Amino acid sequence: MRIIGIDPGYAITGFGIVDFASGKLTVSEYAAITTNAGTPFPKRLAEIHDDLAFVLDKYRPDFMAAERLFFTNNKTTGIEVAEARGVVILCAEQRGIPFYEYTPPQVKQAVTGYGNATKRQVQEMVCRILSLYEIPKPDDTADALAVAICAAHSIGNSVFNTGKVN
Repeated sequence: MRIIGIDPGYAITGFGIVDFASGKLTVSEYAAITTNAGTPFPKRLAEIHDDLAFVLDKYRPDFMAAERLFFTNNKTTGIEVAEARGVVILCAEQRGIPFYEYTPPQVKQAVTGYGNATKRQVQEMVCRILSLYEIPKPDDTADALAVAICAAHSIGNSVFNTGKVN
């Protein structure tokens, strides 16, 4: 089973692709889709769409997962991130890729065993779990890989326990 984890953003959208077979996770690819600050926002969304569509068509994941958004202080930035997230979900839907979302504590729990882990703890465990020599950069790619790990455990357990994906 191949899973793409996404950390959506309008400046940087991190992605991480993992394969999950026989209880083992391996990395296929990870990187970031970036857009320039001076580019009109609709064009930035189109660039995210086109670049992610290319990645999805190239790697053909079985599932896509992203962290569920939550708003804190800057609601304007949050709305723009939500719009980029909508583009990500659209790409999955256009290709018939099931989309899953997880809360930040669910991702932290799946990766570190502790729902209140620090960003650094999550990044270090991503490296250990995926046998990477260094923390992926930018941070958005490490976050995307953490989401993919969470989804692999969640979806993998569902398939193991029921024989089908919910």
